[in-house]
Amino acid sequence: MGAKENIILTGFSTTGKSQVAREVASRLGWGYLDLDDEVVRLAGKDIPRIFQEDGEARFRELESQALREACRGEKLVIATGGGAILSDENRELMAQRGVVICLEARPETIYERLKEDAEGSSSPVVRPLLAANDPLQRIISLKGSRQPFYALADWTIHTDNLTVSQVSQEVVRAWQLVRGRPAGLPRTSCQVTTLTESYPILVDWGCLDRLGSLLRWLGLSGRAVVIGDETVLFLYGQRLQAGLEREGYAVVSLGVPPGESSKSLEMLSRLYDALVENKVERGDSVLAVGGGVVGDLAGFVAATFLRGLPLIQVPTTLAAMVDASIGGKVAVNHPLGKNLIGAFYQPRLVLADTQTLTTLPQRELTSGWAEVIKHGLILDASLVTFLEENMAGLIRLDPELTRQAISQSVALKAQVVSEDERETGRRTILNYGHTIGHALEAATGYERFLHGEAVAIGMMGAALLSQRLGLITSEVVERQRHLLEGFGLPTRAEGIAPAQVLQAMELDKKVRAGQIRWVLLKGMGEAVIRSGISRGEVAAVLEATLGSSGN
Repeated sequence: MGAKENIILTGFSTTGKSQVAREVASRLGWGYLDLDDEVVRLAGKDIPRIFQEDGEARFRELESQALREACRGEKLVIATGGGAILSDENRELMAQRGVVICLEARPETIYERLKEDAEGSSSPVVRPLLAANDPLQRIISLKGSRQPFYALADWTIHTDNLTVSQVSQEVVRAWQLVRGRPAGLPRTSCQVTTLTESYPILVDWGCLDRLGSLLRWLGLSGRAVVIGDETVLFLYGQRLQAGLEREGYAVVSLGVPPGESSKSLEMLSRLYDALVENKVERGDSVLAVGGGVVGDLAGFVAATFLRGLPLIQVPTTLAAMVDASIGGKVAVNHPLGKNLIGAFYQPRLVLADTQTLTTLPQRELTSGWAEVIKHGLILDASLVTFLEENMAGLIRLDPELTRQAISQSVALKAQVVSEDERETGRRTILNYGHTIGHALEAATGYERFLHGEAVAIGMMGAALLSQRLGLITSEVVERQRHLLEGFGLPTRAEGIAPAQVLQAMELDKKVRAGQIRWVLLKGMGEAVIRSGISRGEVAAVLEATLGSSGN
């Protein structure tokens, strides 16, 4: 079949496949082909008539035929229909003959674009999705059912807030990166592109020993300074070092005791001393291997030692894979507050080997699902549906389901970070559940709750507050509660004084002009930011979330 000399765009309706394909083809000097146009040519009639007269099965046959013909060519940009990826044969052919790039968008964005298309078109044909009794829910449901197939793409680009030109630029960049990627590396990828950096996130099962090849791909040639959780290095250190040495990298390995207490100024100083003793130079790279604690700590080391060393995030916990490793927030704790001493410092790469989750303690694994659930609640209702429908398989870490859930969650955070690198705008919504969650951690000395457990309780408080303010119904609150509890997460904490938690909230670094900025739900998959909420409303929610004991 030859090399992958085509670009094939997949994705749901109105994500921009046809327009982007035309522009990408123009940029590269390639040919352009729209699969729907080819189906019309083969059938001799338009698509509504094919469905009406011949049925969907016949349309799918023609679609597969058109794809087979298209894939015989080279240097083509092919825009596929939203359902083309449903066929096993189509997916295999696309994987063989092109770099497959999925254009993504939130269901709400798709709904608004469909309405605009319908209003701006003189065609009497009404899109079937808009003809449903509840179009948005129909989009959520259909998109959710296709999401596992979209996740198989080589790359994912979120188009919600990008122009056609910007998406086209990202497609070309993704094509260049994927073509140059060493063989055997994970197919599931997305990109964080900020004003200062652009870097890939790779997610797959069993890819840890390919890290050396990735460093070569990135053009990094110095020593590999591995700063890792001692437990993780005991389990994976030899495998990691062997893979790096195979590619010719000298390795400096520095272990850090597990736990939040390592994210301290004292540990930071010890690591600086070790780097000086090992004569670490600017051409060397820091590899942060472990959970969020190591990612934050090693990331801060990389940001500050010799005014900045290349940073590679290698998260081995679920929370770190979908949250802490993405976005460049690095920090250590101060005795008076969490993450008070930090910086924004983007990595050169994030590599998440989902197989490492199999050796994670059960409580740590359960805690991590809070961040995955959070991304669905605030950004994409189809992820919520996917988690609900595949809960049992995800809890037992089914390799494919786990990869899909993490890939979708990662892509959502990557989209937000790309829009708002320094948390001055939309990125604030990622703090859903964190206002109460961080305060719970602080009020209990960071000893009683894991981060995800505190965030889960915080999300319940935020949902109840959203309901009290009339933003969501009780059904949304209960759906969130059921999902959190289904994954084994707490939704309530006993024995903690609400006044103590409120005091900790008011000291949080996200407070502005004395006002707590709340991230609340406006609906499933949609968040808003509100300030100026009365202490009475907050106190009532804390009472409901924490209970009266401990007052």
